[in-house]
Amino acid sequence: MLTSLQNPLVKQARKLHQSKGRRSEGLLLLEGTHLLEEACANSYQLETVFCTPHWQEKHPQLWEILSKQASRLELVSPKVLEAIATTVNPDGAIATAPRTTKDTLPITSLGLALETIQDPGNLGAIIRTAAATGVEGLWASNDSADLDHPKVLRASAGGWFKLAMGVSTDLQGQLRGYQQQGLQVVATVPDAGLNYWQIDLRKPSIILLGNEGAGLSPEAIELADQRISIPLSGGIESLNVAICAALILYEAQRQRQNN
Repeated sequence: MLTSLQNPLVKQARKLHQSKGRRSEGLLLLEGTHLLEEACANSYQLETVFCTPHWQEKHPQLWEILSKQASRLELVSPKVLEAIATTVNPDGAIATAPRTTKDTLPITSLGLALETIQDPGNLGAIIRTAAATGVEGLWASNDSADLDHPKVLRASAGGWFKLAMGVSTDLQGQLRGYQQQGLQVVATVPDAGLNYWQIDLRKPSIILLGNEGAGLSPEAIELADQRISIPLSGGIESLNVAICAALILYEAQRQRQNN
């Protein structure tokens, strides 16, 4: 059993709390039983699984699956597990896994593009909704929260493993590429003349969402084929970006199911 915080494996796992560490190690952190179950269900490769003896005894079937899917399994003391975790009360199991990156995403029907989404909780919630509504792929600008931030993974509730995602250094260039392939880019703008249910989302579309405070950049708005808004009652300035994503994506699903 690992009991020392100075153990090299423990030190490596703790580096994954930070973006710099995840990039240098080429690994991400999966925290909690649910994420490990989702990783196994989606055949996602695991590097090292850390768990307490109590957790191992409580989850014998999952432990058996992990023993076949992970490169290494380590029993650790509760103190070590708490040090590896980014959460206050970890449930007993954490794994490291390889980071994945995508340079291209084959979006032909429905995709998401996110410009400067900075809150990991919002990003994770958007990923969860995107996976639930059949989005083919999601691009995040490189100044957004990390797609493999531990909080993003937790907030996605397993949707992270079901959605093709990539980080873009030239989001507008990639959007132009999709436009050339026949997809419409739909931008969310507070003062747009059309509400989100007034456009045809049955067409192949990329939904474009912007920063929590500043919204989309003028350049991104100018690029869009359609501009839509979500109506709000007086005195309310805006909705959470994850809520906006959910409303629009479920409207797209409604239109397509009724087509």
